[in-house]
Amino acid sequence: MRNLWQPFYLVEEVMQTITDLLNVREAAEQRRSIRSYEPESIPRADLAEILRVAGLAPSAFNLQPWRFVVVETPEVRAKLSEAAYNQKQVRSAPAVLVLYTDMKDTLENVDEVLHPGMDAAAGAAARKTILNSFASKGEAEREAWGAEQGNIALGYLLLAAEAHGYQTSPMLGFDAEAVKRLLGLPDHVRIPVLVAIGKGTEEGFPHHRHPADRIVRTA
Repeated sequence: MRNLWQPFYLVEEVMQTITDLLNVREAAEQRRSIRSYEPESIPRADLAEILRVAGLAPSAFNLQPWRFVVVETPEVRAKLSEAAYNQKQVRSAPAVLVLYTDMKDTLENVDEVLHPGMDAAAGAAARKTILNSFASKGEAEREAWGAEQGNIALGYLLLAAEAHGYQTSPMLGFDAEAVKRLLGLPDHVRIPVLVAIGKGTEEGFPHHRHPADRIVRTA
């Protein structure tokens, strides 16, 4: 299977100036879960920018345990659809983003997430704090923690896609172990969500959300 990460490390495309991006409020109000898409592929530069913005999400200790696989090849999407219980958006969308989290990789490379503005002493202290925080946790607990952090990146991803004019459908219904085997992912990683992305061909249902006074209280 070809390396689905490689284009995002090697392609240096200059984004066209986009003057009609939605702001955060507009993207949130406009976003719908869409299950039918135009077949045209998404420009590489657009995908790269959406994923760059998703990667700006905050995380505890700045650990950023999220990783992404971009599934575009029709043959791979067909197999992914089987692992996702044949949800039609996996076959319909030109790309599916597999968001997974990998705390093992994150902790083995913890120096990558230490802020370069720290002096040597501060960096060493931060490194010790991070490693000590997870030293008593087992692999399953560490990976579950990372998956929770991954949902923060998911929120950024959905809004970034909508702001750039693409619709999405986040999916929780899939066989995670089958997805790992298909994409060659390590056994220990977690997959919080699959996200179909493309130009939608349906409007989707309008929002039906709780009003703020139903979900907010003061203390």
